[in-house]
Amino acid sequence: MPNRKANYPMDTNSTPLTGSAAALAVADDQMEQSFDIVARQDQAEADIKTLRTDVDEVKARLDKVSRAASRPAIGSAAAAQSEEVKGFVDGYLRRGRETEVKSINGASPQDGGFAVPRKIDQMIASELVEISPIRAIAQVVQTGTSGYRKLVATGGTASGWVSEVAPRPETDAPNFAEIAPPTGDLFANPAASQAMLDDAAFDLETWLANEIAVEFARAEGSAFVDGTGTNQPEGFLRSPTSTAEDGVRPFKTVQYIGSGDANGFDAAPDAKLIDLIHSLKSGHRQGASFVMNSATLASVRKLKTSDGAFLWQPGMVEGQPDRLLGYPVVEAEDMPDVASGEFPIAFGNFRHGYLIAEHSATRVLRDPFTNKPFVHFYATKRVGGQVLDSNAIKLLKIEA
Repeated sequence: MPNRKANYPMDTNSTPLTGSAAALAVADDQMEQSFDIVARQDQAEADIKTLRTDVDEVKARLDKVSRAASRPAIGSAAAAQSEEVKGFVDGYLRRGRETEVKSINGASPQDGGFAVPRKIDQMIASELVEISPIRAIAQVVQTGTSGYRKLVATGGTASGWVSEVAPRPETDAPNFAEIAPPTGDLFANPAASQAMLDDAAFDLETWLANEIAVEFARAEGSAFVDGTGTNQPEGFLRSPTSTAEDGVRPFKTVQYIGSGDANGFDAAPDAKLIDLIHSLKSGHRQGASFVMNSATLASVRKLKTSDGAFLWQPGMVEGQPDRLLGYPVVEAEDMPDVASGEFPIAFGNFRHGYLIAEHSATRVLRDPFTNKPFVHFYATKRVGGQVLDSNAIKLLKIEA
């Protein structure tokens, strides 16, 4: 028989309790167990509450970070730039309050006006690239001084072959030439009535950028092609010319190919254009293009080979330029027409061949007094230009 006394409550002397004493002991034990369960439940609820609080705090922090990432931070460069442009346009350009441009670096009315904020200056630069054809294909550098100079290597270091144990003789040093692009102050002076400036719907920022860009592009287009080099860039057509090949001509002298006819193209115009293309070294032909005005382009589009095929190849895909003998054509209206002794067609890699040097940002001076009731915006920018590598540009000359 199993020992049933083992299940009875025991007193402190390990003597089994019987009767009412045993019942009280069992009740006390059950009550203690109940208290323990309740305490554990309370602790679990407290832990859950703490965990929920921690989760809510983490979620709140994540939401705060997400909101901060979705908008510009206060005091960021973008916000400061936006405030600078807004203050410049609404304060200075519209109302002439010079205190509104105090945050612009380099603001100095004594030097000829206030520097245009970067956003507007970038808009002007973008318009210039789109409108000025030579700027779009030439090499453009930003300079910190008006006396910009650049060294150009005109000859590489000499080399030779020797045996394994033979002495190595000293080689010749490379040759360099210095170019200093002639510069001048390019200016534009658009005007707007005070009523236009007072109209809040008038987009002054875009209007001013477009007006300045059009005027600058017109002046630049002429200077980069045929500028005299006196208080303005020197155009590539102003460089000395020669029929001598590369390596024989003096530095800065551009080679030209004759058309074979004193009044235009000869009976084999395709042959002359092919000669013009291959007078350019293969390293420069990668990225080369033709440059001519629209009148010359109209004549070139009518040229045919001896078997009747057109030399002109229209672009087959939208956005792709038309091509002449496989190379893109850039229309520059400042190029001369087809006439005796003129250079109506240029071919070359202008990224290698022509350098445009810009000094400082565009500057604007507000002038409400000279031509009342109109307000003029006198914009200036210092620009220079010159042939960088005469081997990278070739010309076609109309001559017998």
